[in-house]
Amino acid sequence: MLRTLVPPARQAYGDAALWVVLAAATGYGFRDAAAPSLTLDLLLPLAVLVVAVPWSRRRPGAAVVLVNGLCAGGLADTASPGNAHVLSLAAMSCLLGARVAEARRPLLVLAGCAAVDLAACAVLRAQPVWWFYALTVLPAALLLPWLAGRHWRGRRQLVREGWRLARGLEERQHLVAERARLTERAEIAADMHDSLGHALSLVALRAGALELSPDLTGRDRADLADLRGTIADAVEQLRETVAVLRDPPGGGAGAGLPVDDTVEDLLSRAVASGVPVRWERRGAAPPLSSLVERGMYRVVQEALTNATKHAPDCSISVRITHEDGRTRVSVINAVPPAGGPAHASAGTASGVGRGLTGLQERVTVLGGSLRAGPDKGGFTVTAVLPHQATARTAVPTPGPVTAPTATPTGPPGPELPPDTAPHPDPDTVPGAVLPESAQRLATVRSDARRRSAVAFAAPVVAALFFVPSAVYLAWQLTTSVLPPSRFDQLVTGRPRAELAPLLPDRAYPYPSDHARSDPRPPGARCEFYRSGRDLLDDVDLYRLCWSGDTLLTKDTVPASRP
Repeated sequence: MLRTLVPPARQAYGDAALWVVLAAATGYGFRDAAAPSLTLDLLLPLAVLVVAVPWSRRRPGAAVVLVNGLCAGGLADTASPGNAHVLSLAAMSCLLGARVAEARRPLLVLAGCAAVDLAACAVLRAQPVWWFYALTVLPAALLLPWLAGRHWRGRRQLVREGWRLARGLEERQHLVAERARLTERAEIAADMHDSLGHALSLVALRAGALELSPDLTGRDRADLADLRGTIADAVEQLRETVAVLRDPPGGGAGAGLPVDDTVEDLLSRAVASGVPVRWERRGAAPPLSSLVERGMYRVVQEALTNATKHAPDCSISVRITHEDGRTRVSVINAVPPAGGPAHASAGTASGVGRGLTGLQERVTVLGGSLRAGPDKGGFTVTAVLPHQATARTAVPTPGPVTAPTATPTGPPGPELPPDTAPHPDPDTVPGAVLPESAQRLATVRSDARRRSAVAFAAPVVAALFFVPSAVYLAWQLTTSVLPPSRFDQLVTGRPRAELAPLLPDRAYPYPSDHARSDPRPPGARCEFYRSGRDLLDDVDLYRLCWSGDTLLTKDTVPASRP
């Protein structure tokens, strides 16, 4: 059942306005009646409406049953089955369709009301016009307004779902903007860690080398030691800042803008700073995309930074190998002189290890792989990068740095920007989950189609049930009419064969009780015929009594009017 958040005062005003309209219709019907009863025709219906109108919100089915009782009571009227309560019945049925979502229980209520109306006609032995009224007017007042109410409810639900989806899209736009801001923060953090952290590490290494100079005094050495400590503190503060700015795992930081210098410039600065590094390039240098150039630059930069921090004064070997369709970058540093494992604190110290994690994200986005770990008595960082970046739609959640996997040796695909990369279609990918908005839209569409099907099928089913009965009843009423001119030509004492051309095809099968109870000649067989073709009004009946095949008497039975 649909429950809307409507203020109680507004509900009371709406119920009062509806009761006034229905009461006005009831009063008009009471004034137009021939011999109305103040209690049964006015006070009782108004009291029923006082109960039914508020019930139309909490118990709309019970409200329909109450008002249908007024219409069923009208079938006992000997003047006419029609009354003003049909308008109230249509209003309650419309509210039933508008306020109840399901269709099974309301249809059971409507079918029960129609059965009560037909049972009332059978118990009261109503005239054919009353039966016709119970088979056509009352079912139409029950079914058609209910379908209109369901259509109204479906339209309101569709509009409400549309506004809900609009609010959801607006909220998602805010989330997209927030995600873009976090991505920008992640890029800033990556640049700070890769460039500024590397520069500070080289400055600290240069200060350590100057501290060993024999030309310095003790005070100069103390100042250089303080300077080196300050730089180390700055590096740690930088790492803490990077931890704050970093996007959560899986945020997918972008590659950012291309750097100005090359790997050769980076290695030259490291050699000038006193880092014992040697490097070599194997194979012809192919044309590389700017994203791959920067990725290779960041791999070498991060490996040099870690080597100068965790294994100072150890030799570093950089090898860049250009293969068919891919480039392999390897950075190897020897074991520190103390004999401890290289990068012993890479996975234990607080804040350390973020560089390799971010580096793996960057390499994965470019379509490559990264391996980092102890190897041959030292520490090796190896990255395999394609010559052209193959942008991916999603970046996997960073985990432990793993060994590189085999990359395709065929021709590389075209370089695509991240926003134009092909996305899988949820309708064609097995097991794909539709977005919430698509699921909600599919549900609303399914409900709308089901309501449309019910709205189309219900009148068809009702027509298949009621129309044949109504047509058969109308056929019986119209084929049993004896016009007054022919009735005047009938002469008593004549045989039936002589009067047959003046008689209708069949007799009227539904005479009233008072017509049947009129006295008749002893031993005579009486037949009744309608005097007019009016289907919605009670007309006079002609009674012909036969003795064998001879017309014995003919008389008129007036229509029952109060």
